Amino acid sequence: MTRVLPHVAIDGPAASGKTTVGRSVARRLGFLYLDTGAMYRALAHLALRNEIDLDNQHALLRLLEQYPVRVELDAESASGYRVFAGERELGPELTSSEVTAAVSIVAAHPLVREKMVEQQRTIASRGPVVMAGRDIGSVVLPDAPFKVYLTASLPARVERRRAELQAKGIDVDVHRLAQELAERDALDQTRPTSPLRVAPGAVEIDSSSLSADDVTDEIVRRVKSAATA
Repeated sequence: MTRVLPHVAIDGPAASGKTTVGRSVARRLGFLYLDTGAMYRALAHLALRNEIDLDNQHALLRLLEQYPVRVELDAESASGYRVFAGERELGPELTSSEVTAAVSIVAAHPLVREKMVEQQRTIASRGPVVMAGRDIGSVVLPDAPFKVYLTASLPARVERRRAELQAKGIDVDVHRLAQELAERDALDQTRPTSPLRVAPGAVEIDSSSLSADDVTDEIVRRVKSAATA
């Protein structure tokens, strides 16, 4: 009999709060946490650094062979994992504006996603995990017993991303930021392979007027209630 692990799959658009909530839920439940977007960001960073055409899927795959992107789960790290490209550990460069602008293009390639999904499933096979992304409940972990689609209004997401960037000392144009998020939504929702959508059985949570603690409480409550039922 196949063992069903109590994974929590969290999907949603950019700046909907997946990372903050996912980390908090994992900490409360004692699970490991993985933001799968970091893996695609690692490849986007590699492509930009090596001046690879973002639309050239086969060139991106060759880059992955040369510098394999891997994730090492590390409960002691702030994020719960560490991301490597080849032997080099990646950090702040994963959230640069250049990588953010490129990641949806890189993530749209079917063969790239196939490689990444394989590794994500391997990580999930090791034990309970809270995994966040855009196709976790629909593709990566379709049998996860707890699926959440976390969303928020565009103005709320713009404000969250603005605050996040300003905390890092980065000044942003709010109108441009709104345009970038809207464009990324369109790319994520319309790509042919693994588009962003609400997975069957997922609980939809609009966090526009909720705090991260409120959303965390709701998800943890549902997981614990199911465990004691």
